[in-house]
Amino acid sequence: MPLPAACLFDLDGLLLDTEPLHSEAWQQAAQRFGLHLTVEQLLALRGRRRLDCAEQVRRWIGQAGQVVPSVEELLAVRQPIAERLLPSAQPMPGAIALIAACQDRGVPMAMVTSSSRTAVALKEAPHPWLAAISVRVHGDDPALAAGKPAPDPYRLAAQRLGVDPRVCWAFEDSQAGVQSALAAGCLVHVLVPRHDHVAAELGLQWPSSCRLVEDLSEVVLAD
Repeated sequence: MPLPAACLFDLDGLLLDTEPLHSEAWQQAAQRFGLHLTVEQLLALRGRRRLDCAEQVRRWIGQAGQVVPSVEELLAVRQPIAERLLPSAQPMPGAIALIAACQDRGVPMAMVTSSSRTAVALKEAPHPWLAAISVRVHGDDPALAAGKPAPDPYRLAAQRLGVDPRVCWAFEDSQAGVQSALAAGCLVHVLVPRHDHVAAELGLQWPSSCRLVEDLSEVVLAD
């Protein structure tokens, strides 16, 4: 296949192994307000912006018959937990090599994440290799009208790179992210790691137009 016009990368669960840590933070926060999150609920939070997740967890707390906290009260519990856990996240297998391959072949890159700018700074501090991706769309980007699963994040990233999203490769691991990238017109690679027991337990099905990989080292950029 010809080289893509650009590679657009999610961050959490794609480049960094943060999803179990995010799940732990949401679980502990929800339990503080009387709700134990199910596997399905934890999976539904993946790939979405923090405030969108908080609103969803608040709805679930209400549906469980518990007193519903404000967004601020919920995040006041959740954020310190997340900030303690996330700096320990390790690179996903093959991530560093794939970023280096894009650099070697001159393929433009962008990070398309639902995380805020501050949260990304916290997570990437131990990982200087991520600095190679200088173009970014954060969840709190002022130019972003809507977050994943809307197509806006991927469209904005392609616009900033000056390319058509339809000739870009997007790399995702969540349902919300895959929907976002597909709606933007990208060719989507979905990372489905063998060790992701949460997704495996639910037997997730992905659109047939997506390319599934168990490890980012499976992705080949032709010369």
